[in-house]
Amino acid sequence: MRVVVVGAGVIGAASALALARAGAEVVLVDRAGIAAETSSRCEGNVLVSDKGADPAVRPEAELAIASNAMWRSLALELDAERGDGPATELEAKGGVVVAFPQGAAPLTAFAEGQRSIGIRAEVVDGAALRALEPHLSPEVELGVHYPDDAQVQPSLATQSLASAAMRRGARLVLAEVTAARMRGGRIVGVETTSGAIDADAVVLCAGPWSGEAAARLGARLDIRPRRGMILVTTAMRQRVFHKVYDADYVGAVGSADAQLQTSTVVESTPAGTVLIGSSRERVGFDDRPALAPIEAIAAKAVRLFPFLAETQLLRTYAGFRPYAPDHLPVIGEDPAVPGLFHASGHEGAGIGLAPATAELIAHHVLGSATALDPAPFLPGRASLAEVAA
Repeated sequence: MRVVVVGAGVIGAASALALARAGAEVVLVDRAGIAAETSSRCEGNVLVSDKGADPAVRPEAELAIASNAMWRSLALELDAERGDGPATELEAKGGVVVAFPQGAAPLTAFAEGQRSIGIRAEVVDGAALRALEPHLSPEVELGVHYPDDAQVQPSLATQSLASAAMRRGARLVLAEVTAARMRGGRIVGVETTSGAIDADAVVLCAGPWSGEAAARLGARLDIRPRRGMILVTTAMRQRVFHKVYDADYVGAVGSADAQLQTSTVVESTPAGTVLIGSSRERVGFDDRPALAPIEAIAAKAVRLFPFLAETQLLRTYAGFRPYAPDHLPVIGEDPAVPGLFHASGHEGAGIGLAPATAELIAHHVLGSATALDPAPFLPGRASLAEVAA
């Protein structure tokens, strides 16, 4: 079976690997190259800490729990295949979500709900919190420790996934998809700027551009770009030991507001730099430099870690996240275009959810076995249609 995977970000690369492993002939198509867009403009989060237990979003939490475990074995496998150094730079360093006094009670309640669905979340305060993060502001009253949070180097991890797929026979085509090839009401390939590619199935993993790409293929998919900015400091001795963020981050992730929202996310990298985020705003694909989110992110980060006030910024960068209006990824066959499968709408969780998403794609396209429940993520689900309407 030949499968065209459109988009060589982390979701496309992971899907290509899962499909190739299952025996498919895979053609990975991207207009710019592997990890050229969103997957190289993010922090590499592999989180369970930001996933809630409420019924509307619980399916994503369960997907995140499964995918988090998959990343551990996948990173070891990719490291072994590469043989000359880490293939993903997976850091299983855990996370600490913190609250100032007014936010302590909501954070504690959120963690209690998470524990009810199997997420490890330990409330810490006082000396225990300072032992985890000694450079936190004294204003911080309480934290929740999430030992299963992790991080990968997103561009490297995406490239390693794609390389592993190509070792199993996948091939990469640098081209832009322009239209669908249809026969008998079913998609049987794609037209590209480099020519036509026949296929038995097409998997669309175009991230924030998935809505536009779906329209070219005769489908309707409500995926919207959400811009986020990240600050990077110069290298320093390590003073942040986990992924640390304030409790406002969860609210920003789940918000439908199009206006600028910022929350504090701070973490060190193996290179010694500190990544500081994050912002969210819906401004289309406007990638012009924006001072307002940088100022807001910096001010909140200094409140959390006062030493950052004396730190020099190396650079800032922005990326677009694929936002689904009902806040769940879209994974499965298009209800109107047989043979077209979607894997998008992960917003800022694409890195973390990539292995589980890929398993679901292999299940939908090839019938591969999975213990995951595919139903909540189907493109024809009622919640997505209701919000889009």
